[in-house]
Amino acid sequence: MIRVLTSPISRSEIQINADASPFDDMVKAVVDIERGVMAIGGELHADEEQELLRSGGTQRNLWGINLYPAVNGDAMIEFDSMINVRPSYGNRTRSVDDPSTRKQIVDVVKRLVVD
Repeated sequence: MIRVLTSPISRSEIQINADASPFDDMVKAVVDIERGVMAIGGELHADEEQELLRSGGTQRNLWGINLYPAVNGDAMIEFDSMINVRPSYGNRTRSVDDPSTRKQIVDVVKRLVVD
C-alpha cells in the first residue's frame, strides 16, 4: 500500500515496510522536493510517482530513491530509479545528477524519517 508521508515517521516504521516488501532490506520511495512530501510502499517507483502526481505533484519535482533503514546517515539513501532519467530536465542517468537537487531530497528524507 502506498503512503504519502507529510509528517515524520520513525526509521523502525520504514523497516517494517522493508520487511514486508519483496526487497527485504529496502523501501522504494519518491520524493516531491517542492511540496516536501514522500511516497513509500510501492512495488515500483512509477506507482509512487503516479500517486504523487494524482495528489498535486509535478513531474519536474519528483525523484525516485531507495531507503535502507538499517543503514545510518545519508548512506541510507540510494539515488537510483528509472523515473530519474529525464534528459529534458538535464538528468541523463538513473541517479540524481544535480547536487542541489540531491541536497533537497536528503533534506526532505531527514525531515520525514526520524530515529
